[in-house]
Amino acid sequence: MSGYLNNPDGDWYNNRLKGTVILILFAFGVILVRLFFLQVTHGARYRELSTNNRIRLQSLEPSRGLIYDRSGKLLVDNRPAFDLLITPRDAKPLGDTLARLEALTGLNASEMLARIRKKGSESNKNVVVLKRDIGRDMLAPIEVENHDLPGITVKVRPKRFYLNPGMGAHLLGYLGEINARELSSGKHPNVSVGDFIGKFGIEKVMEQTLRGRQGGRQVEVNVRGRVIRELKRVEAQAGDSIFLTVDTKLQKRAEELLKGEAGSVVALNPQTGAVLALASSPSFDQNDFVSGLSYAKWNSLRNDPEKPMQNKATQALYPPASIYKIITAMAALEEKIVDPRTRIYCSGSHAYGDRNYRCWKRSGHGSVDMVQALAQSCDVYFYVVGQKLGVDRLAFYARGAGLGQRTGIELREEVDGLIPTAEWKRKKLGRRWLSGETLSLSIGQSYNLVTPLQMAMLAASVGNGGTIYKPHLLEKIESADGKLVRTIAPEVKGKLPVSKKNLALIRKGLFATVHGKRGTARGAAIEGVLVAGKTGTAQVVGKGHDDAEKKKKRNPKKFRDHAWFVSYAPVENPTIAVAVIVEHGEGGSTKAAPIAREVMETWLEKGEIAGD
Repeated sequence: MSGYLNNPDGDWYNNRLKGTVILILFAFGVILVRLFFLQVTHGARYRELSTNNRIRLQSLEPSRGLIYDRSGKLLVDNRPAFDLLITPRDAKPLGDTLARLEALTGLNASEMLARIRKKGSESNKNVVVLKRDIGRDMLAPIEVENHDLPGITVKVRPKRFYLNPGMGAHLLGYLGEINARELSSGKHPNVSVGDFIGKFGIEKVMEQTLRGRQGGRQVEVNVRGRVIRELKRVEAQAGDSIFLTVDTKLQKRAEELLKGEAGSVVALNPQTGAVLALASSPSFDQNDFVSGLSYAKWNSLRNDPEKPMQNKATQALYPPASIYKIITAMAALEEKIVDPRTRIYCSGSHAYGDRNYRCWKRSGHGSVDMVQALAQSCDVYFYVVGQKLGVDRLAFYARGAGLGQRTGIELREEVDGLIPTAEWKRKKLGRRWLSGETLSLSIGQSYNLVTPLQMAMLAASVGNGGTIYKPHLLEKIESADGKLVRTIAPEVKGKLPVSKKNLALIRKGLFATVHGKRGTARGAAIEGVLVAGKTGTAQVVGKGHDDAEKKKKRNPKKFRDHAWFVSYAPVENPTIAVAVIVEHGEGGSTKAAPIAREVMETWLEKGEIAGD
């Protein structure tokens, strides 16, 4: 035994055995340390990575609420759209996947790669949209070759669809992809990069109502990113639907009548302030924005001198011209500058200071009272009374009638306009008010600026007896399953600053404008219906009194006067008030009044005579 223990071969064996054991123990130690590192120290992180590689969350877009007109006619719908998506971490190797996709669809691989890289470091784990709303000719080969396109998916989403392209574009608005500024504003919860939101009009104002609530699903995917099974789902909640006060037939007719012209038509219900039509011309196709507007198309719209992207009913400003004489008449009667019997002689001009202020009728109107002055739109009559009133008293009545300030309509794209005062000029221009400027002001020229919507409100409030209603486009809101959520009641903003007696005299003058022997708007008369109205011709540049043909030949269209007309009917109990502006249309009686007549006839043909 002792011999064995002292045997050199036995020592060698024992040393080898010990070394092997130590090596094995060391290896197990390394493994245990690594396991501890992976499972204890960083276990939570790796479990999350593993789960995320297998389990993913996918959003479910809600169906956007629909938009109807006052009678329930569908104006804005949704249709299914197919978006081509890529998840870069699943599309390995990325270059090969994009090359195969290019061969199948014709999409440029370099452009797709650039789009992925544009998303930055986050694109490796986020889904990137390669192309929105692909056609079926592109969808078919992708679905057939899906097994050979790792990380490539097609997502179906509801896409906005405007049934009457271009109709009501400025009031309905359009959708566009949310930008970084909007995303960081905090005004759009549950909205992420690539989502579409309302950018203009009702779509923008009612974004939260129309959007609905986003849903989602938890799915298990394989190594190629393909969904194996759905683990959990929370359904998206469709947005509420909106019913507008607008009448589709009337809106279409108003836009047809404006075709080829720049301008606006606004029609209101004088008894409630409900907007029956709000047309702005030229218009644009909202579907172009939802599909993705090209840079060239956007530049074309933005640089068009007739400004198709501007809502001329609420954003464009014009001198009110002779329609402002309604305000001058109110102020003169209320301030007792004149009474119903006061007559002023018009010789065709009025001398003041070192110049003559001309009447539109060079031969003059002779001796006229207030009713005749309104009906014949006599400038001299209103020069005289306006001068006695002064700029500040005129401004008081103009602002009291709602001019020069936002109406409060739901559309956010609205401007104030301008009703000047002596103080305004001193602060704004650093000069005192000149008394001669009041003469131009009293007939609606000078610094006066209004919107067509403000003028429609003026016509409506005169027509209904003096009540100023806040104009509104929304009639009611319903849930996706047809349950009533809310109705919108008429809202009174105030009263015209004029007595019933004096307003009756003004109404008599507006009636005579259409039905009187010398009325300036006899072409606006409708058989069997009593109509009241007022014409206006807003100067773009100062002109002399050459005859019309010489003016037309001498002046390009852009220097010609704007044509105005406001009206309401039937006179006894009006159900419609209309304001029309035709840019560079020259005569209000020849260009704007016939459009207003056609709009009123369209409405009255619907039987809307005794009520709304």
